[in-house]
Amino acid sequence: MLFEMKLHPVPFNLIATGRKDIEMRLFTEERKKMAIGDHIVFTNTSSGKKLEVVVKGLKSFKNFQELYKFYPKNRLGYLNSDEADYRDMNQYYTDENINKFGALAIEIELIK
Repeated sequence: MLFEMKLHPVPFNLIATGRKDIEMRLFTEERKKMAIGDHIVFTNTSSGKKLEVVVKGLKSFKNFQELYKFYPKNRLGYLNSDEADYRDMNQYYTDENINKFGALAIEIELIK
């Protein structure tokens, strides 16, 4: 199955350069249909550029706090010198939606 998602420029570039291999999203009904081997086309919200990835793994969590505890921050797109804070996800999602849906870690591999 092919999924299409929009992505802000910074995470888009991190995936494009191989510095981020886990995309974090709400675990909505639509994303519950996602399976290993599916493809995702990300569209940069600023430039309109696209990149395609294959789903290598999926793991759901109660919230982003649990997700951040589970994965090393560099896989989420942070530098070793960065402070990784699960509350960074509040720029994209409300606490109400996080509590309603939970969080999904999508392990991805860039298709070149």
